[in-house]
Amino acid sequence: MHALVVFESMFGNTEVVARAIAEGVSSRLPVEVVEVSAAPDEIGPEVALLVVGGPTHAFGMSRPQTRQDATEKALGPVVSQGDGIREWLAGVNRLAAVPVAAFDTRVNKGWVPGSAARGAKKRLHSLGFTDSVAPRSFYVQGVSGPLIDGETTSARQWGEQLALGLTSTSEETR
Repeated sequence: MHALVVFESMFGNTEVVARAIAEGVSSRLPVEVVEVSAAPDEIGPEVALLVVGGPTHAFGMSRPQTRQDATEKALGPVVSQGDGIREWLAGVNRLAAVPVAAFDTRVNKGWVPGSAARGAKKRLHSLGFTDSVAPRSFYVQGVSGPLIDGETTSARQWGEQLALGLTSTSEETR
């Protein structure tokens, strides 16, 4: 059994967060990190925890037009060049009850409505995945980043908490 972290990232900030979360999770559980275009179409019982994350675009998960807009703003190639987590979630099949967590990256401009993490969590719940924790946001400076100081450390700690909560729940059910 292992954890699976699926991410969508345009400028690389969400990938950094995904890898930091995975580092934290790996303190208790083997983990695989995959960019959304390489994510499996089926999530089976070999996955002990599914973590899904992407950037918040226009108050929610990215869409083809918002990804195109981001590509045009990029100074170089973007990380996720195809479909995003919205499209992946529309086609993924749940083969087992798997706890999930969702995260996003977003611009640090005070309170802004909408969240890719909340949208992903809602979609995961509708697919029958079990709730793990509340969605989590990590903040960037400006549209293309970089991450706000301390966000990578926070992501790693959140990953540790996810893994700890998972192993605590497993021990309680024995």
